[in-house]
Amino acid sequence: MRILVTGSSGHLGEALARASLELGHEVIGVDVAEGRYTNRLGSICDRAFVRRCMAGVGTVYHPATLHKPHLATHSRQDFLDVNLTGTLSLLEEAVASGVDSFVYTSTTSVFGDALSPPAGEPAAWITEDVMPVPKNIYGVTKAAAEDLCQLFARNQGLATMVLRTSRFFPEEDDDRSVRGRYSDDNLKTNEYLHRRVDIEDVVGAHLLAARRAPMLGFRRYIISATTPFLPEDLDGLRAHAPLVVGRRVPGYDAIYAQHGWKMAQGIDRVYVNQRARNELGWTPRHDFAALIARLATGEDIRSPLARLIGSKGYHAETFRDGPYPVDV
Repeated sequence: MRILVTGSSGHLGEALARASLELGHEVIGVDVAEGRYTNRLGSICDRAFVRRCMAGVGTVYHPATLHKPHLATHSRQDFLDVNLTGTLSLLEEAVASGVDSFVYTSTTSVFGDALSPPAGEPAAWITEDVMPVPKNIYGVTKAAAEDLCQLFARNQGLATMVLRTSRFFPEEDDDRSVRGRYSDDNLKTNEYLHRRVDIEDVVGAHLLAARRAPMLGFRRYIISATTPFLPEDLDGLRAHAPLVVGRRVPGYDAIYAQHGWKMAQGIDRVYVNQRARNELGWTPRHDFAALIARLATGEDIRSPLARLIGSKGYHAETFRDGPYPVDV
């Protein structure tokens, strides 16, 4: 089968291209930047270019996007052009070309202000039923692109799925104060409790979504590591997270002590992947307990695929105060 992968020079794009090639597919890798798995250089905003790339394609994986780190370097119009107009071009050309399935990579950032309950309230239990409240142009355009996918599923019969991925980037956190409190591996391991996923598991979810979209119809799924928490933990998580983690993952504190690490005192949201596991048959392998087991034997917390792909960055230039010029 011929597979089109947008953003093929980026983290997930490269990972999807690698996985598709290993499965014996032909890959059309599309990006504005050169890369090992990019063989069509151009913009998804260029309709004629998209049309040429779409010829004979059976599955489209669409992770290409402007991200949160681009908020300080790109205009709102840029976000509309890439995240919305680009997605519209892909959807329309996918219909015209008779594509079998279209998988759109969205983000848990679409939930926006719904992720941060008021002070004194329990942590938020984030499922697909939570109403998004985007708080910036990134979230607005990602949410609107999701709706475009639903529209094309409804009106044009295109088998589409939306995967709302949590954090899987290898770069440091964009919040300077957070970088000052935790080492990078410490912070990322903490996040596997509630807001991070390994790229290997993200790829697995995309492959399943492409296969099952024609049968299941339009779906939105949260793609995040399986949390050890339950709804009854939400009160305690907000102010006494180490105690709750100790109950759910006994012995983690001894491993943390060996590494000189610390657990976050409070956790404000928990992403729940139950629906994706139930309906897609997705079985993510990388969660907090798995990372603790690796740390206990001196292994790397990252999957082999994550280590292979490494860091891509978001900008050609460097910035004085951090990996990207965003601190919000």
